[in-house]
Amino acid sequence: MIILSRIAPPRPAVRFAGSLRLEPFSVLARWYDRYLQRRVLAELDARMLADIGLTPNEAAREARKPFWR
Repeated sequence: MIILSRIAPPRPAVRFAGSLRLEPFSVLARWYDRYLQRRVLAELDARMLADIGLTPNEAAREARKPFWR
């Protein structure tokens, strides 16, 4: 028989994006990564954007998004 009071409680985590559980530092790292990627995207020229299948308008719209989206 297992005594439930002796089982270690789960590690603290936050709820983010519905049922997805992420550690707080993982969320911050993801947000920072989005911020950096969008800054680089904003600096690409039309030829580079065409290589990845984006128009300048699509890239500008993505670059203007806040990091938490």
